[in-house]
Amino acid sequence: MRTTIYLFSILFLLGSCIKNNPDPSWIEVGTWKLVENPNSQNSPGILTDNISDAWVYVNDELVGVFEVPFKIPILKDGDAEVKVYPAIRNNGISATKKIYPFLDAYVTNVNLVKNETVVITPITQYKNATQFWIEDFEDATYDILEGTASLATIVRVNDPAVLNPEINDGFFGRISLDETINSYSGSTTANFNGSLVMNLPRGQEVYLEIDYHTTNAITTGVIAVGSGGVVDNPYIQLNPQSESEVHWKKIYIDLREIVSSSSTADYFEFSFRAILDEGDSSGEINIDNIKAVYF
Repeated sequence: MRTTIYLFSILFLLGSCIKNNPDPSWIEVGTWKLVENPNSQNSPGILTDNISDAWVYVNDELVGVFEVPFKIPILKDGDAEVKVYPAIRNNGISATKKIYPFLDAYVTNVNLVKNETVVITPITQYKNATQFWIEDFEDATYDILEGTASLATIVRVNDPAVLNPEINDGFFGRISLDETINSYSGSTTANFNGSLVMNLPRGQEVYLEIDYHTTNAITTGVIAVGSGGVVDNPYIQLNPQSESEVHWKKIYIDLREIVSSSSTADYFEFSFRAILDEGDSSGEINIDNIKAVYF
């Protein structure tokens, strides 16, 4: 609610400024481009993104938060430093536009001229220190195991009707549900073998990125494993799309609170649960590029 009021206030002020200042400078910002970081020691896997918004600062003063692409008036002229911060919809919530902490800001120096437009095409990359754990289904074996009660399984496929080479590389994971095989439960096994390849830090930013293409709801969760037992925390549901409009989407799931509050956990895994949606005779869940992202 606060975010909505804040954005409304910005739009109101911009409208008032144009009326009272008929000769503003203009900044036009295009859609984001995510590129490889040549200085990073950690591979992010295939680069996919859903950087939907931008926080804009001019000479370190906040101008506002906007959905890309956009064009905004600036009540300044002359030389200026423009910083554009990549923002995502936290947990898939459109009203929560958060600067994604793992991506670099785009910084440029421009000359603002009244009644003229400066065009900015923002580019970003993962920060040097960013760590990744990735399941992209490119290997014949993968780190997701079905639970004992699961009727369905997750399989590695390269269905050309769904595969998008820019998103999937060569393969993705699929869960197929019907009226008989109507449930799925599974989890990652990145740490079960004792090698801490996904050592999620407490008190710091931690995210789970997922690309998904689904006609059936699936719930993601975080499993905290410790000497006192195993706690599965169901968290964010990936909503289904209609069969006629289904396409690949990406979500950024904020895990900082869950990880930080699991004080007795020795390590963490991710869980996935699905039941055939009510009223449907079948459902298909495709997921890829499951990434734990942290510092």
